[in-house]
Amino acid sequence: MINSAISTINNLLWGQGQILIYLLLFAGFWFSFKLKFVQFRHFRYMFKVMKDSTQGDKSGISSFQALCTGLSARVGTGNLAGVAIAISLGGSGAVFWMWLIALLGMATGFAESVLGQLYKIRDGNNEFRGGPAYYIRKGLNKPWLAVLFALCLFLGYGVSFSAMQANTIADALNNTFAIDPTYTGAVIAVIAGFIVVGGLRSIARFAELIVPFMGLAFVAVALVITAINIQHLPAMFADMFASAFGLTEAGAGALGAAIKNGIQRGLYSNEAGAGSVPHAAAGASPVPNHPVAQGYVQMLGVFVDTIVLCSCTAVVILLSDITISGEMEGIGMTQNAMSSHFGEFGHYFVAAAITLFAFTSVVANYAYAESNLHLFKLDNKLGRAAYTALYLFMVFWGATASLKEVWSMADAALGLMTLVNVYAIVLLTPTIVSITKDYQSQLKTNKTPEFKLDNVDIQGKTEKGVWE
Repeated sequence: MINSAISTINNLLWGQGQILIYLLLFAGFWFSFKLKFVQFRHFRYMFKVMKDSTQGDKSGISSFQALCTGLSARVGTGNLAGVAIAISLGGSGAVFWMWLIALLGMATGFAESVLGQLYKIRDGNNEFRGGPAYYIRKGLNKPWLAVLFALCLFLGYGVSFSAMQANTIADALNNTFAIDPTYTGAVIAVIAGFIVVGGLRSIARFAELIVPFMGLAFVAVALVITAINIQHLPAMFADMFASAFGLTEAGAGALGAAIKNGIQRGLYSNEAGAGSVPHAAAGASPVPNHPVAQGYVQMLGVFVDTIVLCSCTAVVILLSDITISGEMEGIGMTQNAMSSHFGEFGHYFVAAAITLFAFTSVVANYAYAESNLHLFKLDNKLGRAAYTALYLFMVFWGATASLKEVWSMADAALGLMTLVNVYAIVLLTPTIVSITKDYQSQLKTNKTPEFKLDNVDIQGKTEKGVWE
């Protein structure tokens, strides 16, 4: 009965109904237009704002830590297994649609992260917390919708997403080293437990150490593969664009599959509009101390995740000599592609990469759901202990579950979250536009932007003592 319900939801949101595909395209165009294509106009500034991003304070983590925490959740199975699934089901053209949804999603990611910062609160430890549930409650004054989002988030990040990441790690290690998934699940749960018990700061410090290292290593390997196969690049790009617009032999049917799978997996990878990354954004004390500064930081996260890292996986697969079957394939396809380039070392490298990528996602997922305990007045020892126990159990269970079962549950949770979040941020557009204009007008006068509530028009109310 549960599988039937999940299947119905996914069919409505992702399948024949394709509600989310249209919704996310609308959101991307909407915020790109309303923010005057900030992702292109301020592309260079997006990197410049990172200059002082390593500074934090006792109330919040640094902007760089927030970026790494966001990338910890983003950079996972979506980059290695998700790209393989998109290509196996949608052909090489799916990569083009992943790029498109990322470029549009940069504006959406900017908008939701700005709101996460603006409406953040202080928890019982006097640390910053926030996310869609908080800006829905404080900005829109819709507590019932805030609770609905938080429940969807617990279903997704608190339950199914970590199970899915554990499943991918177990699958990769089983394929390479024949390690029993049960043992893998137990080890992941124990190590994750040691890290998450320290809360957001512990998770942010872990992300700050691991994410840059693993990202640069993966990009370096992809560049080596590109250099070795540089003569095949023109043919690869020609096939990609022909497939993206249905110009191959398969025709219109392949076009639909490319668009659907590219956008679906692109969203899953960069999470723009899903309402997840605002939790990391809200936990930061940005420099300059203005909500919009963190919007630029998290917009960079969308770019790095999809335009850079997902493209690396696509290059590894499309420049290999493996056959694309048309059947759903995950991490095994990426491993086979890497092995075609580097032999047995390829299998070992992907196993190590997916273990790191997915494990950082497992840890960051905990932080997102944990941020919403305050909403239910469970931000105490008992509430945290109960949530942590459920989270670790799902990590252990996910390692032995089937690929299709876990991904279907994750797709349903992500879809429901996105539906609620996009509805909320579109309603909060006047606030996003107002504070973005305030920030950018100060930039034009060569001032270091400073946030003052009296200078902007916002909907609802912010938490007392945060911005006054």
